[in-house]
Amino acid sequence: MYEIDKQKFGMFIASLRREKGLTQKELARQLFISDKAVSKWETGVSIPDTALLIPIAELFGVTVTELLMCRRMEQEMDAELMESVVKTAVSYPAPKPVRAYQVKNKWGKLYVISLIVSCIEFLISLMGGYVTTGLIVITGLSMAFGGYYCFLAVMKLPPYYDENRISVYCDMGFEMSFPGLAFNNNNWQHILNAGRIWAILSMTVYPVVNALLVSCLQDMWFLELILVLPAALGGIFIPVYVVGKKYE
Repeated sequence: MYEIDKQKFGMFIASLRREKGLTQKELARQLFISDKAVSKWETGVSIPDTALLIPIAELFGVTVTELLMCRRMEQEMDAELMESVVKTAVSYPAPKPVRAYQVKNKWGKLYVISLIVSCIEFLISLMGGYVTTGLIVITGLSMAFGGYYCFLAVMKLPPYYDENRISVYCDMGFEMSFPGLAFNNNNWQHILNAGRIWAILSMTVYPVVNALLVSCLQDMWFLELILVLPAALGGIFIPVYVVGKKYE
């Protein structure tokens, strides 16, 4: 069985960190993890999740291969050494994430129905002259975020989210950053559901509200600026933050 030597890995990380003149806290901040996680690496208690290997390598100016081998590689690797690296990488724990579309749930169907309704409402608004900047922005964002939440979001976060207080989540170009909120597997499903509800309601309800406001008000642009847009866009963040803190 080919495995990473945790003690050697920790010593290598510590030496690279010192070369960069970084403290454990500074390194942790740049990787969006806790300094406790860095301490565990350097003492050989644990090793980073595979998702962190490339960021760590780029930060220290080494290759991922050098991280896996726990030393700098000055010469070309021979065939035997290359085989060892490959086997180490293969045995490194990296379970493929399960995404929302791969499990049975109601959200995908609700999203598709809401998307159809939203498109019909948008066409009606277009024909009636009710299309505003706010309508375009909010329906566009809700479609994009809703598509991610309902189909592409991972159903379970990597283990290091449970071991550390991490307030940033990045996946497939999608990024969430909530200072003061720690993402973990206790609150992740609640966060996804909050995002899904916001997206579906925004897609279907906002076009109707927008049409009513446009038909009743002349200075719609001013209302959008001071009330509608902040309130609707805040729906992306406020519910997520509230449920995230509640189940943190």
